Amino acid sequence: MRLESGQRGSYKPSAKAGAAQRASEGTVVARRPATNNAGGAKGPCGGNVGRASTREGMPGRTGSNHPGGRESIDKVRQLQRRLWSAAKRQPGRRFHALLDRIYRRDVLWEAWKRVKRNRGAAGVDAMTLVAVEQLGVEAFLEDLGARLRAGTYRPSAVRRRYIPKADGRQRPLGIPTVRDRVAQMAATLVLEPIFEADFHPCSYGFRPKRNATQALETLRRHGARGGNHVLDADIRDYFGSIDHDKLVTLVARRISDRRVLKLIRQWLQAGVMEDGQVSATVAGTPQGGVISPLLSNIYLHVLDTVWTRRYAHFGVLVRYADDFVVMCDTKTACEQAERRVREVFARLGLELHPDKTRAVDLSRGRDGFDFLGCHLRKRMSGPLWEKRHQRVYYLQRWPSPRAMQRIRQRVKALTPRNVCHRDLRATIAQLNPVLRGWGAYFRTGNAAIKFGQVDDHVAWRLKRLLLKRHGRNLRAGQAGRWTPDFFHALGLYRLRGTIRYPAAA
Repeated sequence: MRLESGQRGSYKPSAKAGAAQRASEGTVVARRPATNNAGGAKGPCGGNVGRASTREGMPGRTGSNHPGGRESIDKVRQLQRRLWSAAKRQPGRRFHALLDRIYRRDVLWEAWKRVKRNRGAAGVDAMTLVAVEQLGVEAFLEDLGARLRAGTYRPSAVRRRYIPKADGRQRPLGIPTVRDRVAQMAATLVLEPIFEADFHPCSYGFRPKRNATQALETLRRHGARGGNHVLDADIRDYFGSIDHDKLVTLVARRISDRRVLKLIRQWLQAGVMEDGQVSATVAGTPQGGVISPLLSNIYLHVLDTVWTRRYAHFGVLVRYADDFVVMCDTKTACEQAERRVREVFARLGLELHPDKTRAVDLSRGRDGFDFLGCHLRKRMSGPLWEKRHQRVYYLQRWPSPRAMQRIRQRVKALTPRNVCHRDLRATIAQLNPVLRGWGAYFRTGNAAIKFGQVDDHVAWRLKRLLLKRHGRNLRAGQAGRWTPDFFHALGLYRLRGTIRYPAAA
């Protein structure tokens, strides 16, 4: 799955800050009650928020600080924390008057900075990030804010592009325009804290301070206490099957601002341009959209809620966006888990893939499964067998065959034979970020053997370049000196020895 999402921090304030905020808000509300949608009314998070820091729209006061400065970031974070706190205190509350938060000057500037940090290609209008900077970011955001405020903003169709998958197929991506990406990011900054207050701990994908390593560690810990049966599930065409009406209804459980709901529906129905032709979208949400991760979490939050409240006794649900597994203690519980998941998906209009969904028996290392790029399988503890002759199995993980294939393909693409005459240090400088990033993801598992294999493969590719360069001029014994240590001395990143426990990583 490929989804873009901005870097996020935590919305939860400290205990002292939360107490001070609640006291301050309670005092204001007691002194000055307000009605909905009135001028200077209560903000969506309670208290006298509207007149303080949430009414700074594009034409409003800007102060003496640059809009992209530190104070602007702090104000956006304060808004997010207030929204999160209000949603956490009142689980049944529906938030109104949120559009004016979305086109706030500081929110749009923060959205622009995150979109720029994520980079990305141009949309159907061919407008790039560099072009926006050349024309002027201030004028660009002023125009976007004015359109959002006046209700004249209309999103463009997304540009369809395909990226190859490990199995040879192609994954469709939708690339919105820069303007639409900024607008979606601004909406995400405002809406995400509200829904984040409702999301369950079993969800790890595209959430603040939650990641894939935590999801894998949850499985490892439960596997140590049992968990010998796993429902390895796969949703058939998830991003193309999301029902727009049901999704907007789920959003409306928390958001009552009709302008925001209309905005979300417009993004969902913007259409797709492929080969110069625009086709309408009646279902699904495009992968690649900035707001797509949040919408996918909102849609599958139904599964998290139903499972947590009714079916948690069957097993542990671990979900990362649209990828999820259920770890159970018995085969019967695993069968029940699959049946319950199918029932929930029937309500959502989703379907488990009949060929990719399977029940896995982990007991005594009989079988394993792939999840989040890792292969998970139980292995017997050698030290316990040597000391006590006890057969104790622990769930371990290492890079999956697909992950190994991808890193080899990436190394091959960076070391073609036609660059043999280039300075070897330049090739190593291109390899190091790829190896470092790949190793950082897998280093919290049991990947020592796989890391060694990748190190040997990289050294072999570099040695081939040197052999090609020297050709017939190769001297006797010269190739024997081109060992892995020779390339590491030139600065090549070494994966061996980088394994870390998750707490120390």
